[in-house]
Amino acid sequence: MTGTAILSTHGLVGGYGDFQALFGIDLHLLQGEVIALIGANGAGKSTFLKSVFGLLPVGRDMVRYEGVPVGGTPAHKMVGRGLAMVPEGRRLFAGMTVEENMRVAIDHARLPESEGQWTRDRLFELFPILREKRNQPIEDLSGGQQQMVAISRALLCQPRVLLCDELSLGLAPRVIREIYAVLPEIISGGTSIVLVEQDVTLAREASNRLYCMLEGRITLTGNSNEISRDQIAAAYFGASNAVA
Repeated sequence: MTGTAILSTHGLVGGYGDFQALFGIDLHLLQGEVIALIGANGAGKSTFLKSVFGLLPVGRDMVRYEGVPVGGTPAHKMVGRGLAMVPEGRRLFAGMTVEENMRVAIDHARLPESEGQWTRDRLFELFPILREKRNQPIEDLSGGQQQMVAISRALLCQPRVLLCDELSLGLAPRVIREIYAVLPEIISGGTSIVLVEQDVTLAREASNRLYCMLEGRITLTGNSNEISRDQIAAAYFGASNAVA
């Protein structure tokens, strides 16, 4: 992890039509770092990721990648710059096999598979069950296995920044542990991570730094291992003394 911000937001505002969901978000992600974004449902976490990734319109100077203003850049061009997203709910392609879903990412990746950090063989080592099920339709997989495909698909875009939206949602504790266990290897491969997560314990354990959101605003930020549960609870529910 270095002191250089690979991704940052500056007074980020955004929302859906006339509905404003984000109010002046300042955030930065260092190279080689995992940051966690926590908060209750409706806090603005997913809206933040969509705004950064180009799925919602924002001002150009509000999002910077490697110091360059990129706000409002369409998502497919953000992939070309080095960002990829694991969306909430996985959003895999129904009627296609595991490998066909992976192939879609390869065809639109920043780099050819042969030149990138991530190949199908490496991902089959990371998630061995996917090798076994590579020719099976997505619909035949469990929720946890589908999440593994969604992560693999994003990594095959060869990202330098991976945006993860609720990786643990709806999964059994054992499966969640398996998925979170691969994050250190993803980081070691040169990818930084923004992790949206409702499970505070998971978020703290998996991240270097933590941001808490409430009603579209950052209410707490700091090193994950230094923020107390009381501070998190206050920020989560809106006590005025929450900022660390």
